[in-house]
Amino acid sequence: MTEHNFDLFPSLSQEVRNRSLQELDGQDWGEATFPSYLVRTCHALRRKPLRDFTIEDLRIMIGQNIGLEYLVPLAIERLQRDPFAAGDFYPGDLLGNVLTVESSFWQQRPDLRQAVEAIVALIPDFPDILDKDLSVFRQT
Repeated sequence: MTEHNFDLFPSLSQEVRNRSLQELDGQDWGEATFPSYLVRTCHALRRKPLRDFTIEDLRIMIGQNIGLEYLVPLAIERLQRDPFAAGDFYPGDLLGNVLTVESSFWQQRPDLRQAVEAIVALIPDFPDILDKDLSVFRQT
């Protein structure tokens, strides 16, 4: 898919991008005490500067509804360049997680919701694997 010119929404400053979620929200979760990959990964990602987040990092944290205020704008930037940006699962897995973000977030950030709608509108053949996620998003 080619790049499109999107209406810009308030983006993250370089200062914010250079900080971690832990620094931004002032909460130190400490070391993970539950022995699961997901818990250990989320704890570690809270200490990683936002500028260094990969597609997979965004997918994981957004899927857990962690740091949405900062991570959804980063995800939207990536999705505007490539709606099918992929983490470790399948093309479009980042979009799938963005579409299933909790409804209270979209109610607080209609500007970001509109940006996601604009991305979705440009996908001519929406993949079946994302149909359920899109339905959830449109019901919020």
